[in-house]
Amino acid sequence: MLKHQDQLPQVPLLDTDYFIYCLEAVDDVDVEAVTEVQKQLDQLTLQYGVASIYNTCDSIEGLESSLGTLVLDDHNFKNYEVIYLVIEGEANSICLNDYYYNLQEIAELFEGRLEGKILHFSNVKVLDLDAEEAQYFLDITGAKGLSGYGCAQPNISSYTLDMAFFNLFKDDDDMFAVVEELHQKHYKACKLLDFRLYY
Repeated sequence: MLKHQDQLPQVPLLDTDYFIYCLEAVDDVDVEAVTEVQKQLDQLTLQYGVASIYNTCDSIEGLESSLGTLVLDDHNFKNYEVIYLVIEGEANSICLNDYYYNLQEIAELFEGRLEGKILHFSNVKVLDLDAEEAQYFLDITGAKGLSGYGCAQPNISSYTLDMAFFNLFKDDDDMFAVVEELHQKHYKACKLLDFRLYY
């Protein structure tokens, strides 16, 4: 797995044209620590050959800068089907450094810059939007879909289900087919965590 600063020369060794871009909120980006998310992404690469770029942020500026760099400077951006966000928050907001930002504010930061991408939230944040909020986000950013979980299960992490979801995209870029297959293969987990997709 690569930190984004390392750029991408090593990735072609995996001979893949499909990547997951993961952005995890941490308390302090200057503290080096291997998180559970990084371990899961390593497993995803080892087990399924799905490459990932991992980055951290500890502020809204860090979030904007990381996604901005990805969109503007990363020539493999078109190969990212999914942007995976591991950021705490509530129904329609994310929390960075004890500040809450609603998804409308996030949409405006990335106006027109997430064309065709799926933003997927781990269950450290419940994703619960009404139709209008979801439509606004998708219209403003150009994203193809927003996915996540409606149920906060503090003792149950969504990481395993997240990885299964990402792996399915490796062979099929039809978002609806992938979600249907995810429910078929992991029905109990999808129900327990209340997997949801806004499109």
